[in-house]
Amino acid sequence: MTAKLIRELGAGVGIALPEVRVVGEDPVLPSVFPLGTMAAAAAGALTAAVAAYAGRIGRSDEEGSGGRQPVRGAYGDPDVTIDVRHAAVAFQSERHFRTDGKAMDVWAELSGDYRTSDGWIRLHCNFDHHRDAAVRALGLPPGSGKEDVGRACAGRTAVEIEDAVIREGGCAAAMRSRAEWLAHPQARALAGLPLVGVSRLSGRGGVLGDLGTGLPAGIERPLGGVRVLDLTRVIAGPVAARALAAYGADVLRVGAAHLPEVPGLVVETAFGKRSCRIDLRSEADRLRELVRQADVVVQAYRPGALRAKGFGPDDLAALRPGIVCVDISAYGARGPWASRRGFDSLVQMACGIAHENGDGLRPSPLPAQALDHGTGYLAALGAVAALLRRVAEGGSWHVEVSLARTAAWLDDLGRIDGAGVPQPRVEDLLATMDSPFGTLTYVTPPGAIDGTRPRWTSPPPRQGEHPAAWAPSS
Repeated sequence: MTAKLIRELGAGVGIALPEVRVVGEDPVLPSVFPLGTMAAAAAGALTAAVAAYAGRIGRSDEEGSGGRQPVRGAYGDPDVTIDVRHAAVAFQSERHFRTDGKAMDVWAELSGDYRTSDGWIRLHCNFDHHRDAAVRALGLPPGSGKEDVGRACAGRTAVEIEDAVIREGGCAAAMRSRAEWLAHPQARALAGLPLVGVSRLSGRGGVLGDLGTGLPAGIERPLGGVRVLDLTRVIAGPVAARALAAYGADVLRVGAAHLPEVPGLVVETAFGKRSCRIDLRSEADRLRELVRQADVVVQAYRPGALRAKGFGPDDLAALRPGIVCVDISAYGARGPWASRRGFDSLVQMACGIAHENGDGLRPSPLPAQALDHGTGYLAALGAVAALLRRVAEGGSWHVEVSLARTAAWLDDLGRIDGAGVPQPRVEDLLATMDSPFGTLTYVTPPGAIDGTRPRWTSPPPRQGEHPAAWAPSS
């Protein structure tokens, strides 16, 4: 099943992938959802796409009815493998991450599930302004604690609280059943969208130079020379850029001092990257200079937010013809919830996953932030597919993914008897690296091409450690 899913993912983004040898099978993680299959398909498709790109061979076929045929990449006849257990554990990477042996706590005090008068609500309060919005929405004074929030939630309906928190600019999701979600207008808006949208942007564009037929540093660094701007926070986007860095891309993460971060996560997702700071409120021209020399821009602001600042896909393509723009959102770019803030745990609640993964009486989240990681790997797949298609067809490209659409894909994969499965062993999948933060223990990236595994060659940097400039050798 996994190999077939990988072929389908390749076809969906318009490229023909080399065959992938899949090692292992579900169940791997304790869930009724086939998370191992999902993880192996997403990570395996990325690995295969990178193998195709490594060959630096692309073609388009305009024969027949005039329709585009899949781009084909080749680096000899690559042996591409993906291990199901490794991929599943990689989807839990933040859970296994250690700094000098200490695990990180990613949840703020008020983040969590609360019983309501008719069900459950999840509040996401990891950022202070989201916490304050939730407290205001519940009519509580600043500084209220978890018990205060619990009492306030108990007297109101889940959807009532959800609406109130969203109006205040916060993040919340009522627990819905699968049937309730499928009947929701947002689910219907997503139903016709591709899992990974890859489309050519209109206007000027072309192949950005001859990429040749060889690799500067061999198959170990197949994305060497590809410049990626990472404008993301909180798992899905950072995972996408981190995955590209594992294959040799030059990833420059752009943050800002005034934007909140989850301290542990910003470190765990920064392997192989450099980090700079640009305040778009006053330094937009600095970002434009970086875009002019970039190949890929990955962003996870709410749909339309960067466009309003002059950095929408068409704006980026005008600055850098041939750019690949990767947009990641919570609920998709269309429908009544398109502009709604969201995170993995909230999408699990809204889409019926937290309801079905347990007994239906109280939320039971997946044993991994699988929507975040899955969307991250799919975003990286879309980026590499667009790079391949740029070589063959020219033009600038737009990639769109969302957590909610990934949730629909997971739903489509069916169910397994995995609820009582123990957590997988992980010791052989971990490595250590010295860093400015101490000795880091982390999950190695999954996949292999001709026996060579992706890897990160540098530890996570301190935020803003580097200048807002591309590395001279990239």
